[in-house]
Amino acid sequence: MYVVQIASECAPVIKAGGLGDVVYGLSRELEIRGHCVELILPMYDCMRYDHIWGLHDAYRDLWVPWFGGAIHCSVFCGWVHGRVCFFIQPHSGDNFFNRGRYYGELDDHMRFAFFSKAALEFLLQSNKRPDIIHCHDWQTGLLPVLLFEMYKYNGLWNQRVCYTIHNFKHQGIAGADVLWATGLNREPYYFTYDRLQDNFNPFALNFMKGGIVYSNYVNTVSPHHAWEARYTDIGYGLGHTLELHQHKFGGILNGVDYEVWNPEDDRYIPYHYSPENLQDKVLNKKALRERLLLEESDKPLVAFIGRLDQQKGVHLVHHAIYYALNKGAQFVLLGSATEGGINSWFHHEKHHLNDNPNCHLELGFNEELSHLIYAGADLIVVPSNYEPCGLTQTIGLRYGTVPIVRGVGGLLNTVFDRDHDPNKPPEERNGYVFYQTDFNALESAMGRALDLWFNEPEEFRKLVLQGMACDYSWNNPGAQYVGVYEHIRHK
Repeated sequence: MYVVQIASECAPVIKAGGLGDVVYGLSRELEIRGHCVELILPMYDCMRYDHIWGLHDAYRDLWVPWFGGAIHCSVFCGWVHGRVCFFIQPHSGDNFFNRGRYYGELDDHMRFAFFSKAALEFLLQSNKRPDIIHCHDWQTGLLPVLLFEMYKYNGLWNQRVCYTIHNFKHQGIAGADVLWATGLNREPYYFTYDRLQDNFNPFALNFMKGGIVYSNYVNTVSPHHAWEARYTDIGYGLGHTLELHQHKFGGILNGVDYEVWNPEDDRYIPYHYSPENLQDKVLNKKALRERLLLEESDKPLVAFIGRLDQQKGVHLVHHAIYYALNKGAQFVLLGSATEGGINSWFHHEKHHLNDNPNCHLELGFNEELSHLIYAGADLIVVPSNYEPCGLTQTIGLRYGTVPIVRGVGGLLNTVFDRDHDPNKPPEERNGYVFYQTDFNALESAMGRALDLWFNEPEEFRKLVLQGMACDYSWNNPGAQYVGVYEHIRHK
């Protein structure tokens, strides 16, 4: 099959979060399976050009209809770690992608509506006719609308769309100006509940809803999160739309790129190890302690890696630090805050704990250090309020670092409680799960994990090996996506 991925991110050249990792990892897996994959991305001024090889002009004169006129664009092509990527660069006073950041602008809805239109125009003008167009998140939600209401009459009549939602919280809300800009025009037609009208604001259009309504297949990034989106407030108002389109909606778990995350040949860790020489993991723990000036001692090391925000359960992250220290463990945190208040709070904690030989808070993000923490830690906490998929826990398992997670979203599809999981036999369990959002729930899971480490080292080692035996590579998700593509292709 010929598949074109259209997204606002692709790691490592454009990465703001997990979306970029998924777009790259899935594309690579599809190629391994023998499919032809190309990516279409915005050409941001602030992306990592050092990760692009052989960047060159691919299509110099792309004119994209916009507000009754047209915007002139150049399309560049280059290879990002082996993937063929096309970058769209508009030449207009709007400076859509020259803002010094990927998101967070007041006209984001216009920027990505233009990108969706330009991507389709590029496919049309360059005579590219993929079997599947795979779009991601609200930024490309308008693309299936444009395809099935306009472009199928211009020559893109045989393309099928798979639309993947990574985060329901951000949906792309806009007014009628987007219709006039893109040439969709007919306000009364699109401002209806069964098309683009937001479910709760009759004067707003919802990009993500458009993607759900118009795509041939819609999925989110774990089976349990698909259930949550339909039946709980995690769907952020789109539950009924998903109910109406349930025949084409499902959950496919994200994979982890085992080329990047592999303790057997990870270039960022000093000592490589596998289940066969697990004892070498402790050498990375020693290296981590030396790097972060922690006390060398016979204590378990607990870690947190991720954003410090409400989604990640920041109040429980804070509590986990002090609970671990009080139970005789060490704690390492790596993460940056997205809100000023949380940022100030954790800077205060960093100052307060600065002289504690058993704790280190690294506020910011450091990819190289994250690898060493995964390799050096014994336990990793993931106490999220909601988590569509989560990669932290699956990377932790790969590195023999036992996860302690809250039972939401993809965390529930990947971590199975050592003591209480009703659906897995004891030899397939791999971590600890709690369900409530209060301190007692977190303590119950952390307490059980630390007790096992202190009192039954052989049992703890067995749990580590069971976790390392799990396969959360792209192999299984890749097969599922190919199944989806085949299904919608022949509809």
